[in-house]
Amino acid sequence: MENCSVITKPALHLVGISYSGPYSTLPDEAIRLQSEFLARKHELDGAVKLPVLYSPYFGNEVFATYWACYEVLQLGEVPEGMVQFTIPEHRYAMAACSNKRIGEGYEQLHAWMNEMRLQKQENAVAIEIFYIDEQHLEEEPVELLIPLRDE
Repeated sequence: MENCSVITKPALHLVGISYSGPYSTLPDEAIRLQSEFLARKHELDGAVKLPVLYSPYFGNEVFATYWACYEVLQLGEVPEGMVQFTIPEHRYAMAACSNKRIGEGYEQLHAWMNEMRLQKQENAVAIEIFYIDEQHLEEEPVELLIPLRDE
């Protein structure tokens, strides 16, 4: 699968907001959360590294916690209601897709990981990265990252 690869992502310093709830409420709540966060982008006062939306998430068999974040240059003063945290460097299985084909992207990524015998690191967060175009294009590029166990 040509849109899948293994990458290493350096540590990410993120600031954002989160939603926790049952899987049945996603992706609607994820979309609402991202819209709410994008409307608050101005509160980060130029601390944002790139106009890229990071959505780390972690879940179990019942519910998930999903974030909408920006990478920041340095951790400093945080706007009310937002949280800052750092995701350590990891190796990830990555699939490139679009926001209209995320389900398909995950199917391809999981099939590729099985084919390559790659295993998910269960205690690390997966990340969806949205390359948002300020012109509000309907379809935007997305990278799906699943953390890998060390071999």
